[in-house]
Amino acid sequence: MKTKWILDDMLTRKQKNFNIDDEREHLYSLIDTNSLTIHFQPIYSSKDGSVYGYEALTRLIGTSSGVNICQMFERAKATGSLSLLDSACQENALVKASQVGINNTNAFLFINICPETIMDNPGWCEITDHYIREWGLSKDKIVLEITEESAIENYSAFNKVVSKFRETGYKIAIDDFGVGYGGLKMLSIIEPDFVKIDRHFISDVDKALIKHNLVDAVTTVCHRLGIKVIAEGIETEDELKHIMNMDIELLQGFYLQRPDPGLVSQVRTEISTLRRKRPDNHCKFPDTIFIGDIAIKKNYLLPDSSLMGAFDILMRNIDYRCMPVIDGERIIGMVNRQRFLENQMLGKCGYGTALNHRKKVKDLMETQFLTVEGNVSIEDAAHMIKLRKVEYLYDDISVTRNGIYIGSVTISELLAAVTEKSISLAKNANPLTGLPGNKSIFDEINKRLTQNIHFDICYIDLDHFKPYNDNYGFEKGDAVIKTLGMVIEESAQRLHHDFNFVGHIGGDDFILLTHPNMSMPICNLLIDSFKATLREFHGEADYATGYYESVNRKGQPERYDLLSLSIGVVSTEVYKIESFAQLASLATDVKKAAKSERGFSIVRDKRMNCGHEPAVDNSVNSVN
Repeated sequence: MKTKWILDDMLTRKQKNFNIDDEREHLYSLIDTNSLTIHFQPIYSSKDGSVYGYEALTRLIGTSSGVNICQMFERAKATGSLSLLDSACQENALVKASQVGINNTNAFLFINICPETIMDNPGWCEITDHYIREWGLSKDKIVLEITEESAIENYSAFNKVVSKFRETGYKIAIDDFGVGYGGLKMLSIIEPDFVKIDRHFISDVDKALIKHNLVDAVTTVCHRLGIKVIAEGIETEDELKHIMNMDIELLQGFYLQRPDPGLVSQVRTEISTLRRKRPDNHCKFPDTIFIGDIAIKKNYLLPDSSLMGAFDILMRNIDYRCMPVIDGERIIGMVNRQRFLENQMLGKCGYGTALNHRKKVKDLMETQFLTVEGNVSIEDAAHMIKLRKVEYLYDDISVTRNGIYIGSVTISELLAAVTEKSISLAKNANPLTGLPGNKSIFDEINKRLTQNIHFDICYIDLDHFKPYNDNYGFEKGDAVIKTLGMVIEESAQRLHHDFNFVGHIGGDDFILLTHPNMSMPICNLLIDSFKATLREFHGEADYATGYYESVNRKGQPERYDLLSLSIGVVSTEVYKIESFAQLASLATDVKKAAKSERGFSIVRDKRMNCGHEPAVDNSVNSVN
């Protein structure tokens, strides 16, 4: 047995006067007395709810030791026995999987392995191969889950070992992704077949937008690289529903099935039901124009197409400036018509065809091309184009959804869409301030909600503006509105301006969208700037006294303070916002709370419970 071989080696070292403490002796006893067993937890396909694979999990038999398996691994690491325990668990997993009949299924077997184990035991791969053959397992159905929690000191050596496993037929997964030491570095080095997103990020992913965005970002990157994603640790129905909406392929967790000594094989029918009912984000906000809305799936090239085959397709489609190269459902390259004909067909000396006639498209394609997700706005896509090198400036944009190719957009098509949108925005602008009006505000908010971007919405309102108009005249009132619009816009441009959006709802109501960390600094800045205009708008006498008198709505004289601003701030970091209407309602409520404060005030709602009326944090709000 492999375990016995390692134990004999350790005992030999003990006989040579190595100092082995009681903890290590206890560990030997657990292994030697077969006190470790294996349970299997299913991993389900989000496509139809069928079992895709099983993760082999080690469990202790009985509780006499007083520790759980996680504590056992911690003690093994502390006593230098991690490889011993890890190897024993892996051997048990292979044996038990064979005994319970995994050979009779088409499921993958996921086995956890610590990086220290494969680095400390150069012969691990050969020994494991031996036991796979002995127990009749299929190597191409074995997935080695390499935990990310351990620190890897030599990535070059580690990559060589992992590459050896892959070359011999094993598949590789990164376990606990996001909580360990390696992160994206490990992802880029070992190029796994699977990534398991750690439970920390799945827990309450339906409530915490920052977790949603992190999971979404990792999923998007993995899909673009052709890596399957597993969401592990799903424990509630809401978490499952949310994960299903993110197009993650594989699902695991106590909510779906707890670990079991046998192979639980029933299909989870609620998974396929949820998939059919999954909402489409693009239907959710129809007035927001995304690049996916204008993408067209045209003819494409296959990587193994011949030179003449590609030439023939280009000649039959003379209106195609570029053609994507698609492998399966993913774009892997681009063929630019002009550069292909000049460089590959003609060549520098006119011998391009002769030199390249045996080559495939994958040998001749360009790998520098712009790919964007379908939920990117046309304005953001246009901004990305400006960052390209000059020679690629007019190449088509490839559009994907979760890494899968859905179509292309030419530069002329994008410019036409942006121009049409700009004309629409100009028509919608407020005539007094020139700022975007209600439709533009609606579209901008919906775009950010669709893209799951964290932002604060600041609802800005002038206090007692009607009596000001009645006392000083409508011309002066219009000047105040125009000045306030400029003040808000200038303040937004001074701080984090690329992210900010300023809109004019109408009358004396304005909207500012900004980054959550910048809402308070910008609001304080615009209040200071607006205060500087009060002397001009009220005149020396009223400004000196600090008030003026005007007739109220009852026709009676009343004393009013000088102009001031009330600002209500709602953050999408706090709330799980589902619609424009919900956000507008919350912002209105918080603005009302701000207006209840006398003078300049900022009220930022910091409540974390989304099921009740807003609770306002006034600790930093009053601005005198």
